[in-house]
Amino acid sequence: MDKKLKVLMLNGSPRQNGNIALAFHEMEKVFEEHNVEYENILLGRMDIRGCIACETCRQNGKCVFNDIVNEISEKFEAADGLVIGSPVYYGSANGTLMSALQRVFYSSHFDKSLKVGASVVSARRSGCTATFDELNKFFTLSNMPVATSWYWNNIYGWDPGEGKVDYEGMQVMRTLATNMVFLMESIALGKEKNGLPGYEDRVWTNFTR
Repeated sequence: MDKKLKVLMLNGSPRQNGNIALAFHEMEKVFEEHNVEYENILLGRMDIRGCIACETCRQNGKCVFNDIVNEISEKFEAADGLVIGSPVYYGSANGTLMSALQRVFYSSHFDKSLKVGASVVSARRSGCTATFDELNKFFTLSNMPVATSWYWNNIYGWDPGEGKVDYEGMQVMRTLATNMVFLMESIALGKEKNGLPGYEDRVWTNFTR
């Protein structure tokens, strides 16, 4: 396999050196060991509006609002894997990140099949699993395999850097990255040998008719 694998990492925290950044850094160490190229984008303090359901993207293949979302879509298309991370806000993901992800996944029309997805969540105490499930829905709606670890991909801490003492959480992140690399490599080799699986034509059902 000659192609260098690429991972796009989207940090939904407004804290540049917060616990999501700490978790991402643990993953980046593993990516570097395996010669995986990665790019880390901090979204938490950006001005990213939500989708307005204008449907312009159906014709243009990109969002009508030409901001970081369209740039992310291009980087996502070129990547083999996507990592999304968020602190827990009221049992949910950061609103800025969710606005970005909803627009990216809806407005971009490239085939996301078999790109590997991984979500990472941090909290002081609880809400991690609800947020983890929320983020994973973007992958499971897009024919993307979801990378897992020994435990749910959570890290605990309140103040920036506090997650360092969550030793299990740190190991979970390293294992997550290791599994993600293995999945991306296996999928790349499978594509070289066999191509993508043969899929049926998509069936769309509206439950009101």
